[in-house]
Amino acid sequence: MPIFVPSHTMKAASVIPAPRFLRMQFPRVCTVVIAQNPADLLEKVDQVCRDNSFIEIRLDYLSKPALAFPRLKQFFAAHRDITAIATCRRAVNGGHFRGSVASQYELLIKAAQNGFRLLDVELETAAQLKPHEFEKLRNVAAVVLSFHDFKGTKKLGETWQRMQEFPADIFKAVSTARTLSDNLAMLRLLQAHSDHYTMVGLCMGELGIISRVLGVRAGSAFTFAAAREGEETAPGQITSKALRETYRIDRVDAATKVYAVAGDPISHSLSPVMMNTAFRRENINAVYIALQPREINDLLSCMQEIPIHGLSVTMPLKQEIIKHLDRTDALTQKIGACNTVIRSADGKFYGFNTDVAGVIRPLEERINLRGARILVLGAGGAARAAVFGLKERGSDVYDFDVIINATPVGMKSSKPQAPLEENELRTKYLFEMIYSPLETKLVKMARAKNIHVITGDAMFVHQGVRQFEIWTGKPAPFEDMHRSVLFAIAQRDAQGNGK
Repeated sequence: MPIFVPSHTMKAASVIPAPRFLRMQFPRVCTVVIAQNPADLLEKVDQVCRDNSFIEIRLDYLSKPALAFPRLKQFFAAHRDITAIATCRRAVNGGHFRGSVASQYELLIKAAQNGFRLLDVELETAAQLKPHEFEKLRNVAAVVLSFHDFKGTKKLGETWQRMQEFPADIFKAVSTARTLSDNLAMLRLLQAHSDHYTMVGLCMGELGIISRVLGVRAGSAFTFAAAREGEETAPGQITSKALRETYRIDRVDAATKVYAVAGDPISHSLSPVMMNTAFRRENINAVYIALQPREINDLLSCMQEIPIHGLSVTMPLKQEIIKHLDRTDALTQKIGACNTVIRSADGKFYGFNTDVAGVIRPLEERINLRGARILVLGAGGAARAAVFGLKERGSDVYDFDVIINATPVGMKSSKPQAPLEENELRTKYLFEMIYSPLETKLVKMARAKNIHVITGDAMFVHQGVRQFEIWTGKPAPFEDMHRSVLFAIAQRDAQGNGK
């Protein structure tokens, strides 16, 4: 059992290490619980602990944290399987506690005396404690020494050296991802030191999903998650349910292949839900995440270093990605847009276009495309794929048995929009490629005129099915993929309506 050697600032006292927590004893996810008062806190703790045995309680969200201790002590005594971290982060370090370091220290001591098994101590607080005070914390509980950079990911090596001045039980380094490559810096830190230290490392922010999911593969003992949507305690934090059910974090290991969707914006994408469902259904050791690169080279770095075995490409990258690939299929070359990339065994990247399949398959299920008159709205990669695929099958791409909306007009916004006026909707079929929301303004207009509607989930799932087949060489579980998408859309719509 390694003992961490303190620096000269700690040598004045003889450090007696607290019992170490072995990494294998930690669940992959620590669920964060917040509340405004003790009664609500206890109610939430009781609910969260039904599905999560490892929790962090943010005492700094309470105006009087000590008032919660008696009931928490009773709860922990009755639920000995629960492991809880006490965090009382000071406001100057990104938390809500406005007391002094001395009062923070006393609260942490009381937390340990009332059943908390781990104590989060910020690096800034540790630097102000006397050696015997830090030693006392380690005597009453295991210490998680934490550092948070809410502005960026800078000088991780120097920060790590500063953290080594204290004999903590767990070292927690958290930065903010301003680029996708910031995640790579965090993963490299974990890979370099986690064999010798118990570490937690992740990046905050909307670009930090890579580290939140893949950090455990690189050596992070666990990661943090929100108890539910709307109760995030850090930018980019996702729920424990999503980490377990969508990303299957409990099964992510060194052999797990990584797939992703890249675009901007990307937060609306249901590709992770659909593709992770397919991987789970077919028992494939893989995980699929969403990436929002600031520029193409940022994405390319991630593709190489992670490495990414397959990539879904969405706007605005479908054309730009082509010149960075080693080879593309004939369809991609003719259309001039790529939405699917696969990494070969030799590390080269090959491009394909499955948007054509996403357009053609749903239409062929309903009408004979030869001689059909079709109007395609849009000028992007999806529109180009639609026009090419329809012309190949003998359709007259002008006017119109079918209208296809391949524009982004109608995506979720504060004011619903449509690319056409109601009197311009003169067609038998409307094919709406947008799936978020499923019922766009254009779809509602078409339904009101008794026009047959093909909603955006059809193209989305069909093109995803073809991607899955390219990546894995296996038949895709279409029904499971489609069902997961419809369920996710229904949930999203319900939340949007306040239900």
